[in-house]
Amino acid sequence: MKTTTWSEPRPWSAKMFKILVLGWLLLGLLLPAAAQTPPGSQVIPEILEFDRKFCPVCKESEQIIQAVRARYPGQFAVRRLYIDEEEPTFRRYRVAIVPTQVFLDAAGKEVFRHEGLFPREKLLEKLRELKFIKE
Repeated sequence: MKTTTWSEPRPWSAKMFKILVLGWLLLGLLLPAAAQTPPGSQVIPEILEFDRKFCPVCKESEQIIQAVRARYPGQFAVRRLYIDEEEPTFRRYRVAIVPTQVFLDAAGKEVFRHEGLFPREKLLEKLRELKFIKE
């Protein structure tokens, strides 16, 4: 009976090694591309509204943004994020105060950010400037 020692490679070990290396290379190429697109990959621009649940200014900001979104349906999306529930996302976007609005183009790239209450008329001006809305 022949015994295998550690110095003798198994016939399949070279193939397995190549498969593992190829797998790691593919993951290295695919994962960075996937990480650049935020969850819920969009085809329209999006406003990320960073809030705190019991913040009166945040509630007012939400009302303004939702009213504008209702006036321009389907032209941009809004996603509210609460620090209590989405702390990693707050850190990722480096949000220090609430409310903060982060404007993402259709490719998911940040194109503008505003901290504090965004008055309705100023918000409309900025949305037109960024081409988030069309009349």
